[in-house]
Amino acid sequence: MSKILGVLGGMGPAATLDFLAKLQAATPTRHERDHLRVLVDINPQVPDQSTSQADPGPVLAAMAAGLQAGGAEVLAIACNTAHAFAAEVRATGLPLVDMLDAAGQAAKAAGAARVGVLGSGLALGLYRDRLSHLGLEVVTLDDHEQVEFMALLYHVKSGALGQDSRETMAALAHRLVGKGAQAVVAGCTEVPLVLGAEDLAVPLIDATEALARACVAACLVERR
Repeated sequence: MSKILGVLGGMGPAATLDFLAKLQAATPTRHERDHLRVLVDINPQVPDQSTSQADPGPVLAAMAAGLQAGGAEVLAIACNTAHAFAAEVRATGLPLVDMLDAAGQAAKAAGAARVGVLGSGLALGLYRDRLSHLGLEVVTLDDHEQVEFMALLYHVKSGALGQDSRETMAALAHRLVGKGAQAVVAGCTEVPLVLGAEDLAVPLIDATEALARACVAACLVERR
């Protein structure tokens, strides 16, 4: 029997649904009952650190506690930036599957030594720390390009998933490749909504998909 997964989501809602679809796709099954039991808190009211000075830590802690009370045995945060507050989530005592670690391991497995990251300012700082511990060099956008990325990010959050968004996101990813990136991490969960592996000549590391696979591995570990 698999462990019950609790997902802290809503940052944003479309990205959480993308994660759940990838979680289902990553689960090895022969029958419907082989899928994981998943408890999900989709909370769009978590303060956004890119636009608000409010502390999301207490909100995330309450979400984690609620999932634990509902029966969750393993937790995951379907948002890269929110991992800055992972300590508050881990305060439940439940294991947290770390999205950034999963993405970093996927980048290393892809054979990349220089890894480009598309993410918010806070997420970039987190990825610099995680990837450097894996011996990987991080490549980021220039300041004016990062401004362009953040504007696009919120455009995607508002539901703009069309060709214009796809072309602009691909162009930003190509700039990282032009700077020597040997792989590109989709380090915000909205990025893979408009960017796919077919858009790049180097591996695209979808942090959402990496988290999904890591969650499956964590939840299918045999109980003792």
